[in-house]
Amino acid sequence: MTFATPAAPGGWRDLRPGTRVVVRRRLAPSGPVRSDGGTAHRWTDLIGFVVGVSDAGLRLRTDPVPGRGEPREVDVPASDIEAAKPIPPRPVRRSGPPR
Repeated sequence: MTFATPAAPGGWRDLRPGTRVVVRRRLAPSGPVRSDGGTAHRWTDLIGFVVGVSDAGLRLRTDPVPGRGEPREVDVPASDIEAAKPIPPRPVRRSGPPR
């Protein structure tokens, strides 16, 4: 991941509730996927606010784009977390005609 915001110093376990984060998590393959002779990993990124942190993993409240669904709480098991880091607040969109 390439972001201007550095990762939490102690990893995802140091994230605090209320922090907006991006989490790269491993998905279970729906069949064998080959990449250079082995099983490749499938990943997805999840953006949300930390609700809870434990040794079992993270609980997040998703941050969907306005008008594209409702926030929901998602549990991400520790074994599925590849990376997690804080990100800045969603940019505020200006209303009105372009200048």
